[in-house]
Amino acid sequence: MDYSLAALKVLCGQLKNARETLSQNAMTLGGILFQRAWLQGVLVSASDDGRFLLDDGTGVVDLSLSTDFRCREWKIGMYVMVVGGYFVRTGEPHMIKVHKIVDLSPFPDREAMWYLEVMEAYKLFYQPQFEE
Repeated sequence: MDYSLAALKVLCGQLKNARETLSQNAMTLGGILFQRAWLQGVLVSASDDGRFLLDDGTGVVDLSLSTDFRCREWKIGMYVMVVGGYFVRTGEPHMIKVHKIVDLSPFPDREAMWYLEVMEAYKLFYQPQFEE
């Protein structure tokens, strides 16, 4: 994993437009290279093997949690923030291999703020890439 590439603040719906690159083992979204995505949403499905589905209102992404994160009880309905490697899989939902997960359920305003954060990141950091 190349940690010099930023973890993009994105919505699940935006990740549908991400494309694999031939070099650097990275993805591109509107000309921006990335390997990790930063998302927030509600856990809508869970399995015993550490797989969850995250829904942010714009789409759904599959989460794969390592055994380090399984020691905590993650429940359907929790509003969480996740950062992790983004992987495209054919015929299945795209997947995030989770590096960080935080339960934001105790902070009800986080969901409304998230959409503003994504918009701000787009305007401040991503938009110049799209104008070239």
